[in-house]
Amino acid sequence: MRLVVVSAGLSVPSSTRLLADRLAAATAATAARASADVEVEVEVVELRDLAVEIAHHLTSGLPGRRLAAALDAVTAADGLIVVTPVFSASYSGLFKSFFDVLDRDALTGKPVLIAATGGSARHSLVLDHALRPLFAHLRAVVVPTGVYAATEDWGAEGLEGRIERAAGELAGLMTGLSARVPKARPAGAETTVVPFEEQLAALRRSG
Repeated sequence: MRLVVVSAGLSVPSSTRLLADRLAAATAATAARASADVEVEVEVVELRDLAVEIAHHLTSGLPGRRLAAALDAVTAADGLIVVTPVFSASYSGLFKSFFDVLDRDALTGKPVLIAATGGSARHSLVLDHALRPLFAHLRAVVVPTGVYAATEDWGAEGLEGRIERAAGELAGLMTGLSARVPKARPAGAETTVVPFEEQLAALRRSG
């Protein structure tokens, strides 16, 4: 099972990458606890290293070798964690540009955990006002819990709880979504329709 992490942090070290790593570790651990047969392979895509190739792709339409490999990894992933720093109350331009060059159908039905980092808790609404609409537009399945980490959140109890909850939701989708999809009816199988009057009479007799 492949879990791909997209981190848009710019500095080294980066709080964005730190949050991404903690989310990935929690998701892999939760998936492993859920099933002994599940082995999660984690791959991290650092957008900072792809900035030049992303810009070239936007102007030429041709991805470089490393960008093409990153796009392929995201497309083939069973689950995705995306983390961006907050710039001007939204995701970074580099983060948006990467998903602009991704094939428009690449994330359809794919489980995605959204997360962001910023200097102030006031920017936490970026999750619902920017990130969630973006991935809904891309037809991804966004987990209910997003994770925002402000500077003061590091080392606080609340952040760890949000990480564990979001990771559990993503792991649940990655390991169990396909099992809950209804099986297709065999070709040629007949469907039996019971008239409403008969259903009502049966209910009256049983009651």
